[in-house]
Amino acid sequence: MGNGHGNRQAEAAQIMSVGQKWLMGSAAIGLLSLFLLSIFGDHGLMEVYRLRDRQQSLAAGNQALARENLRLYRNIERLNRDPAFIESVARNELGMVGAGDIILLPSVER
Repeated sequence: MGNGHGNRQAEAAQIMSVGQKWLMGSAAIGLLSLFLLSIFGDHGLMEVYRLRDRQQSLAAGNQALARENLRLYRNIERLNRDPAFIESVARNELGMVGAGDIILLPSVER
């Protein structure tokens, strides 16, 4: 009778071992899935890195726009106060000529 009782304990230990292996395997798969989701999921680590790069790019763009706004603001101020600057813009950007300027046209070869 002692021998039968020993076999039952061995079988129980073997069954528990299989159950424990299954549980450990399931836990490992679950943890691996969680790990992969935390890296590659919608709000995972890769998304955080992408958003950080995008934020840095937008910040650089904002700085460039701020510099351009300052340049334009200074040009507006000069256009409101500086007649020489107005004349310079009219001549260089608009192709205007002043009174008394002599216009030279290129000769046309025939």
